[in-house]
Amino acid sequence: MKLLVRNLSRKTTEQDINNLFSELGTVEECSLVFDQITGQSKGFAFVEMSNDAEANAAIAELNYKEVDKSKIRVKLAQ
Repeated sequence: MKLLVRNLSRKTTEQDINNLFSELGTVEECSLVFDQITGQSKGFAFVEMSNDAEANAAIAELNYKEVDKSKIRVKLAQ
């Protein structure tokens, strides 16, 4: 199940996101999106989890959680 993670701090790294979601299940892929011109984070990422139950638990647990002084939003990627 692919999840969209929004409202990330510009300081949050791919490894930070991977570690956060790994606490709740198996992360198959984690990709933070960067601006091609500036090289800075655009403040959102995609996380793919292999198990739907774990992905749903991650949504329930992490949506509106404060990470690096930003309240992230987690939902199913459409």
